[in-house]
Amino acid sequence: MKKRDIEKGNGSPSLDSLSQSELDNDSANAGIETKPQPRYRRWLASLRNVETRGIERVPPEEREQVTASTTLHMMLMWFSMALATNNIIVGSMGTLVLGLRFKDAALCAVFGNLVGSCTVGYMSTWGPRSGNRTLIVARYFMGYYPSKVCCLLNVFTNLGYCMVNGVVGGQILSKVSGGHLSVLVGIAIVAFISWIMAMFGMRIFQIYERFAWLPQLMVLCIMLGSAGPRFDFNTYVESTPLILNAKRVSFFSLCLSVALSWAPLAADYYVYYPAHVKRWRTFAVTVLGGGQAMVITLLLGVGMGTVMVSSPTYAVKYGTSPGGLLMTAYDSLGGFGKFCAVINVLAQVANNTPGVYSMGMNFQMLGGFFQKVPRPVFTTISTIIYTACAMGGRNSLYQIFKSFLPLIGYWVVIWIAIVVEEDVLFRRKSGYDWTAWNNPQKLPKGIAAGVSFLIGWAGAILGMDQAYYSGVVAHLTGGADLGLWMGAGFAAMAYPGLRLLELSLVGR
Repeated sequence: MKKRDIEKGNGSPSLDSLSQSELDNDSANAGIETKPQPRYRRWLASLRNVETRGIERVPPEEREQVTASTTLHMMLMWFSMALATNNIIVGSMGTLVLGLRFKDAALCAVFGNLVGSCTVGYMSTWGPRSGNRTLIVARYFMGYYPSKVCCLLNVFTNLGYCMVNGVVGGQILSKVSGGHLSVLVGIAIVAFISWIMAMFGMRIFQIYERFAWLPQLMVLCIMLGSAGPRFDFNTYVESTPLILNAKRVSFFSLCLSVALSWAPLAADYYVYYPAHVKRWRTFAVTVLGGGQAMVITLLLGVGMGTVMVSSPTYAVKYGTSPGGLLMTAYDSLGGFGKFCAVINVLAQVANNTPGVYSMGMNFQMLGGFFQKVPRPVFTTISTIIYTACAMGGRNSLYQIFKSFLPLIGYWVVIWIAIVVEEDVLFRRKSGYDWTAWNNPQKLPKGIAAGVSFLIGWAGAILGMDQAYYSGVVAHLTGGADLGLWMGAGFAAMAYPGLRLLELSLVGR
C-alpha cells in the first residue's frame, strides 16, 4: 500500500495491497496463501479506517512514517488505556485488604509499577523491529509450537481482565442508577461497547484513545479533590515485622503484575512503525504513557482504601464492592458525582478494548483451523465468554483480583526471562529472519524454552502464596508471594545451559 493511501485513512493494509514479490516471498517462507480474499475482508476493506489484517506480518514498505505527532498520539493511547478504573481497585487492596500504611502501599505501587512498565517498554520495541504481533515474535524465542501455550495463557489473561473490567463497570452503573439498573445489565453494556470498538480493529481504537484520556483524567482530578481530604495516612493493621514485610512484597508483586499484563500485547500497537525507529524512542513512549497513568490510578486507589478503612460509615452506605469504593469518592458531589462515575465506565471500555481485540489475534496464532477463522468471530465468542464469567463472579471481585493478577505475572515474567536471555546471549550476532514468522522449519524447536518454562513454573509454585495454595518458600517467609521472583529466577538459571545443548544437538 502506498503511503498516501494510509494517510488518507483508507483502512489498514490488507493482503490485497501486498506486492507480488512480497506475496511470493511470504508464500514460500511464511505459508501465506495468495488466493482471493474472502468476501468479509473485501467488505471490511471498503470501510474507512477499518483494519482487515489478521496476524500476518506488516512488511517494511507498508509501514507508516513516524512523526512527532504520531509519537504523541501513541503516548496518549498508552496513557488512555492504562488510566483505568480497575487500577484504582488494585491500589485500594494495599490499604483496604492487606492493611498497609499509605506510605508503604504507595512506595510498593510506584516502584512495582516502574519495574513492570519498563518490562512492557522493552517488549514494545519488538513491534517496529519485526512488524509482527507480540506473541508472533514469541515464536522466535519459544519455538513455533511451544509459543502456542503463551497464546492460550494470554487468552485466559485477557478473559480475566475483561471480566474484571465488566464487573467494575457494571457495579458503577448500578450504583449510579440507585439500583434501578442491575449489575448484570451494566456488565452487558460495558461488554457490548467494548465489542463494537474491538470489531473494527486498531485504527478506530487508536483514534478513540487519543481523546478518551482527557475526560478520564479530569474525573480522576475531581475524585482526588473530593476524597483527598479524607485520606488517612496513619491507619494500618498491626502485624509482626515478618508479616509486614510479607505484605509489602505481596503488594509490590501485585502492582508489578498490573503492568506485566500489558507485556504480551505491547508490540501489537507498533507493527506499523518502520524498523528504523530507535528502540529507546519506542521504549520511552510506552513507559511514559502507560507508566504514568498506572501510577496515578494506583496511588488514588491506595488513598481510597484508607478512606474505607477509617470511615466505616461509607462501607455501610455504599457497600464494600469496588463500585461502592468509587462512589465513596463522589459522596459529596450529588448528581455531578454520578456523572463522573459514568465517565469512569468509559475508562473501563478504553482498558477493555485492547484485550478483546488481542484475544481474536491470539486464537488465530494457534494456526491451522484457527488461522482461517475471521478475527471478528473470535472477538465475539470471547466477549460472550467473559461477559458470562463476569456475571457469575460479580460478588467476589476482590478475591478474583488477589488470586488472578499474580497468576498473570507468573507466566509473563517467566516468558520474558527467556526472551531477554535468548536475545542477549544467543541472537545478538545472528539476528532474525522476520519473514519466517509462520515457518516452523526456520524457527527454533523450542525444546529448551519449553523445559525452562516448566522449570520456571515449578519455582513460581514453590514461592506463591494464594488463598488456594501456599508454597513451601512462602510459608518460610511469613506468607510473602515470591512466585514472580522465583519463577523468573528458575527459568533464567535453566535456560542458557538447555539452549546451548539444544543448539549443539538440533542446530536451531
